[in-house]
Amino acid sequence: MEQSVLIIGIGNFDRGDDGVAWHILCGVAAGLGRTCPSSPYSESFAQEGAYPHFLFELQLLPEMVDILAQYDAVCFVDAHTGAIPEELQFIPLQSLYEHSPLTHHMNPQSLLSLAQTVNGHVPDAMLMSVRGYAFGFEQSLSPRTAVLAQEAVAGILAWLDENP
Repeated sequence: MEQSVLIIGIGNFDRGDDGVAWHILCGVAAGLGRTCPSSPYSESFAQEGAYPHFLFELQLLPEMVDILAQYDAVCFVDAHTGAIPEELQFIPLQSLYEHSPLTHHMNPQSLLSLAQTVNGHVPDAMLMSVRGYAFGFEQSLSPRTAVLAQEAVAGILAWLDENP
């Protein structure tokens, strides 16, 4: 039985490496022989048909618990600024509510906790976190983050192969 899988990219496509998730989603789609929209502004990924499904958002929102309820597994993809020692980190996530002093910030663990509370269902979850180096106003990646993005694509494709 095929697992229903969602890959959620988080970031700002117009802020350099903060948009690395978009590039990774497109790389995974290409690796699966699927097409990627020309930009996150032109159209969304088609959600019909084979898994994984793809979603790219500026930030996580509480309303996404209804989306998570539809999937057996989810992979969050996001950039980090060096707070994580590793340039590339692919780790399992647990449901854990974390209070944020910012009203516009929700991390994947808190979204999973909210999903558990609202729907009684938490999909198996992973986080692919990629080090960003340049966050200026551009839609391209810095050279180092571009290399890391390719490594992240390979890691996610391997994960998908291991978890059909």
